[in-house]
Amino acid sequence: MVRAYLYLTIFVPLTFLFSFSAGVCALFDRSGLLYDLHARLWARMALGLNHTGVSLCGAGNIPAGPCIFMSNHQSNFDILALIAILPRRIYWIAKKELFEIPVFGTSMRRAGYIPLDRSNGRNAFKSMKEAAAIICQGKSVVMFPEGTRSTDGKLLPFKRGGFVLAAEAGVPVVPVTINGSGTVNPGGRIRLYSGMISLTLHPPLMIPEGLKKGDAQEWLERSVHAAISSRLEV
Repeated sequence: MVRAYLYLTIFVPLTFLFSFSAGVCALFDRSGLLYDLHARLWARMALGLNHTGVSLCGAGNIPAGPCIFMSNHQSNFDILALIAILPRRIYWIAKKELFEIPVFGTSMRRAGYIPLDRSNGRNAFKSMKEAAAIICQGKSVVMFPEGTRSTDGKLLPFKRGGFVLAAEAGVPVVPVTINGSGTVNPGGRIRLYSGMISLTLHPPLMIPEGLKKGDAQEWLERSVHAAISSRLEV
């Protein structure tokens, strides 16, 4: 626990420093390249502070165009690992409360990240429609279909929103299996350990033509669940 608190004394100021710097850069660099560089450097420094390595398998499964990465969620280190190693500029769909944090939230908005309003079903659906429009502009997004972190490493039931988004956007979905992050930072506990996090990218999934919207979402949910589970170490 002491290690975790010591880590936070560096990580929190580092995060706000990078958020401020990236947010300022976003005002002048509309391409987003500088923001992406900030994000990768921040993630790699944060991982390095905890002596945590990341490996990637299946990079060749990333399609040429925009896609939706759907990953299991074991700890906060999942976010660091994905930003640090995915060879694609990515945008996040995150709960709107994060966008209300001073400096950090402003930076996320300037980066083009997408707030998800979970206050009610109508607002959540509207958020997904807006996200689909952004994806159709050529941006790849990352989301955790479980909606929260698993405390035991096992997959939690998926939320419906991500599959509504995928059906609406009509782009490939790349399932991602993360192993090791729950050991580095156990869910629901303020503890940190050094270790190795592995990411496995599975072949992209496209909804078969001819399926009704509800059937398409169910098919995709089953397929993503099966892919992630196939390499999950619990």
